[in-house]
Amino acid sequence: MKYLLVLAVLWVAIWLWRKNRREEMRDAQRERTARAQRPPGAPSVGPPQAMVRCAHCGLHLPATDAIAGPGGTVYCSVAHRQAGAAPG
Repeated sequence: MKYLLVLAVLWVAIWLWRKNRREEMRDAQRERTARAQRPPGAPSVGPPQAMVRCAHCGLHLPATDAIAGPGGTVYCSVAHRQAGAAPG
């Protein structure tokens, strides 16, 4: 009798395992199909930007984010522009 119980438990475990595998395979197939049907969109990153170096701390940052200083120098923040312009 105990062998029948062990066999029944084993059968249920195998059935559950195979059911979960089938669902995973179905989900993976749906994902692949959806990915293949998706139109190619714009790239996730923008075009390259010119980089400049802060004259005070040496940080490289995009030229569009830089703050212009005297004499064509660029800074990463207003505080660094003020520190760079200060004598001493």
